[in-house]
Amino acid sequence: MILNILFIVIGIVLVLWGADRLTDGAVAVAEKMKMPQIVIGLTIVAMGTSMPEFCVSLISALKGTSDLAVGNIVGSNIFNTLLIVGVSALVAPMSIMKTTVRKDIPFALVASALLLIMCLDGDISRIDAAILFVMFLIFMYITLRGAKVQGTDVEEKEKKPMATWLSVVWILVGLACLIGGSNLFVDGATAVATKLGVSEAVIGLTIVAGGTSLPELATSVVSARKGNSGIAIGNVLGSNVFNILAILGLTGVISPMTLKGITMTDLSMMVISIILIWLFSFTKYKIERWEGAILTAVFVGYIYSLL
Repeated sequence: MILNILFIVIGIVLVLWGADRLTDGAVAVAEKMKMPQIVIGLTIVAMGTSMPEFCVSLISALKGTSDLAVGNIVGSNIFNTLLIVGVSALVAPMSIMKTTVRKDIPFALVASALLLIMCLDGDISRIDAAILFVMFLIFMYITLRGAKVQGTDVEEKEKKPMATWLSVVWILVGLACLIGGSNLFVDGATAVATKLGVSEAVIGLTIVAGGTSLPELATSVVSARKGNSGIAIGNVLGSNVFNILAILGLTGVISPMTLKGITMTDLSMMVISIILIWLFSFTKYKIERWEGAILTAVFVGYIYSLL
């Protein structure tokens, strides 16, 4: 038990430090490439911080535990939109670009609603998964094409810009710490929960989903604290879209999945959480601290209902 608790602590430290390095590297890349922070958050950072979900879901599907694969994604997305955006907004009000409200959030909402519809029959077939992955390719095309039009929203800084090789090193080191730290956390937390007699279903929807979302939480909170809210909100939206369209798309093509422990309540909460962010975004294109408090409270209520 003591060793597992130590794993949890080390995992959290690695994730926080890794998020700091990843954010610095990603912002430097945005400056070098003259790309908006939102695009970096929606692509490089989002994909990197979603690697834990990808590993867990793929291995789960291959082992025949597809309910864990889907549960991990649904739980992670709820964790992302309610707790991560909520806590990040509590740390510092998050400014949101108009293009995010008009394009990125609606796309995340469509992806969530589509997954809910596909799950009504209790299965995610290879055809369903292929549709999800094609939508992911379309999303990436639209995002990258939009980057050329938007130009850059990164403010000029007086400090000397980070060397390209160093920014790449920090991104790789940050991702390694994020993935390694979250794995330590999940292993330690799962072992502790099992010893305490918590069911595997609850572990999957809470500890595993929360653990694999630690990178998004750390990256978004650090980004918000540093004033890079474009990275913070882009990371959450990009991760949600990547989780559903890319991870479930690839996983489902490899191994069709059957739902067991995931209910319509869980899937509906995933959709509702995106709608809440969308509604809050229309208030001066900013998520204020009180709105962050509401998102966090809704997440706590959802977890309480699960337990």
